Amino acid sequence: MASDVLFEIQRLGNTVKATAIDAATGEEAVVLAPPSISRHDLQLLALRKLRYLQGRKAGAEGPAARPSKGKGIVV
Repeated sequence: MASDVLFEIQRLGNTVKATAIDAATGEEAVVLAPPSISRHDLQLLALRKLRYLQGRKAGAEGPAARPSKGKGIVV
């Protein structure tokens, strides 16, 4: 799971969209955030989501994932 990751960042109005793409598998994870977030934090968030999705696909829940009180999962 230590492959290269490509990042694509787009400004969409008052939102920033970051896509993390695993170069080896082509798997993608997309996150949306406010434009005030730093580029480093945005990339880290997208990377953590990508790793979570890869772990979930492999049948394990990532160590950073925990259930939230509402819908979804906090990563």
